[in-house]
Amino acid sequence: MTLPDMHSAEAIPQEARAEIDRLLSSGDLFRYTAASDAPVTLLEAEFADLMGSKFALAVSSCSAALFLSLKALALPRDARVLIPGFTFAAVPSAVLHADCLPVLCEVGDNYRIDMDDFAAKLPSVQAVIVSHMRGHTSDMDAIKELCDAAGVPLIEDAAHSLGTTWNGAKIGTLGRIGCFSFQSYKMINAGEGGIMITDDADLVARAIIMSGAYEHNWKKHPVLQTAFATHQNQWPLYNLRMSNLSAAVIRPQLPHLARRVEDGRRNHDFVADLLDQSAHIHVPAPLAGEVRAPDSIQFNLVDVTDAQVATFVETAAANGVKVQVFGASTDNARAFWNWQFIPDLPELPKTRQMLMRACDVRLPVHLPTDTLKAIADVLLAAVADATEQRAA
Repeated sequence: MTLPDMHSAEAIPQEARAEIDRLLSSGDLFRYTAASDAPVTLLEAEFADLMGSKFALAVSSCSAALFLSLKALALPRDARVLIPGFTFAAVPSAVLHADCLPVLCEVGDNYRIDMDDFAAKLPSVQAVIVSHMRGHTSDMDAIKELCDAAGVPLIEDAAHSLGTTWNGAKIGTLGRIGCFSFQSYKMINAGEGGIMITDDADLVARAIIMSGAYEHNWKKHPVLQTAFATHQNQWPLYNLRMSNLSAAVIRPQLPHLARRVEDGRRNHDFVADLLDQSAHIHVPAPLAGEVRAPDSIQFNLVDVTDAQVATFVETAAANGVKVQVFGASTDNARAFWNWQFIPDLPELPKTRQMLMRACDVRLPVHLPTDTLKAIADVLLAAVADATEQRAA
């Protein structure tokens, strides 16, 4: 069968059309024009309620949310921020934009933070960002316990994890701040956009002002007014606001989240079971307590050479399935050695070894079972072709 565009997303719900038409007719696209009930304001209230958090701030991207989180923590210049060595380049970039220094820790072949390296480096940092990269959750009980004991604030980069739970708690609510993405390849798709959640009124007040709530626009946020009054004119403005159009696209998708999460997990597990038939493919299992919300699948190639990895990727692509091997290109933004903008970039041998064999394939949640089976068949045939070449 002909495989579909693996980067396609579900259509935006019909309910969004009327609101978008209304906004276009009125020209009311700026989140602070309306006296109340602007789409962005409504989104913040609905998302906070969905997550069980007190406050939410919608911004232009998850990267912006991470940046504002660090600035709102009022960290000193050159504060050291611990991040996993396996994440997207936007994470260390946000750290640097916030006038802080990224400190990288090792990640194991199951894509989770190496807790020994994390614990060893924690005493030297002033904040932690845990990236649930591609939705894979590290040991959050251990991480939270270590951070709490050290008095180090924990930020969750949950860009890939909206809908994931850890021992029943929603990912993004375990740290002091949780940051999410509405970029096109995420569970909720606005093309671009992000949101941060917290229960700290003073912290979110600082973030709101810095996001671009100048003059008295902060009065349109349902946060303690005394918190805002303390911070007005005390913080620089970065103008990272979300527009009403983006919020109008996002809001009708929120009721579909639970169904998308269920579909994504079913699709992932179906393909994983098929791929595990190969001795050369290993799909790491979730940790105990982790219930993922995947819209892609990651797996490691086992007992293969670099040449066979290249053959596998080429063969799969020729048959309609794009496979990204995180460490196999000179420009992949998820391979830490390509982050040449980091001063004194460290070497992480364990993480490097994992990235050289870690594969990534999109699995949009709306794909039907026959398409999923065809994707798995392509991958299995490609790895068999690559490994049989070695045997010959």
